[in-house]
Formats: sequence, C-alpha cells, structure tokens
Amino acid sequence: MVFQTEITLDPHPRGFHLITGDIMRRLPTLPQTGVLNLFVKHTSCALSLNENADPAVRSDLETAFDRLIPDNTKGFQHTLEGRDGMPAHVKSVITGVSLSIPITRGRLNLGIWQGIYLCEFRQNGEERILIATIIGE
Repeated sequence: MVFQTEITLDPHPRGFHLITGDIMRRLPTLPQTGVLNLFVKHTSCALSLNENADPAVRSDLETAFDRLIPDNTKGFQHTLEGRDGMPAHVKSVITGVSLSIPITRGRLNLGIWQGIYLCEFRQNGEERILIATIIGE
C-alpha cells in the first residue's frame, strides 16, 4: 500500500506547535506495518519530534532558537524577506523539513512523550503545506 496526500495547516505564529492530532485526523486508517513520511514544502519552517506533555518545552525551544539565530543577525546578505527571513531559513536547515515515523500495529510508533511539531520560524506564519506519504502493508 502506498498513500500520499497534501495537508494544509492553518497559519501559526512563531513557535513550536504540536500538530500530531491535526496530522492523524487527515490520514486514512494506517496499515499494520509501515512508515509515515512527512515533508513540509517551505523554507522558513520545519518539522520535529519532541516532548508532547509539558507546554514549557515548546516555549523553551523557541527561546533557545531565538538566542542561537536572532532576527536581524548581522552579516546576512539575503534580507529581501525582512528581519526574520534569513534567520528562519537557517533554523529550518538546522531542524529539518521531513520526518519518518514507523507504523506498528496500525499506529504511529512514537515514544510515550513524543509529538509531531510544526516549527514556525517566521513572526507571522502562513498556511503550511505538508506532504504525507504512507508506505506499508
């Protein structure tokens, strides 16, 4: 079985947003065994797996990323997209734009505390398009 669909996420402000439920609601019944690949079609956001229980983790991640690569970082030549444009691209490269998650017994085989995050690196995010591909039996 191979299944693929586009998922459009509503705009989110800058931050780390738990989207596991949004993704699951838009997928068909999962196969007994397989892999879900998620790919975000943008260069100023990313996908990640991380803590899904304590919301403080999300704000702490935002704080850490903003300290590592703040808006208006001096020395960037690409400034056409505003003060958060190039910093968003750098953060996206560090974090990554795709995830592969095993499917076991018809469920995503995530750790007990893991959730899927949309990492929005622009101050005012826009709709984000994900490609979800399921390969399984």
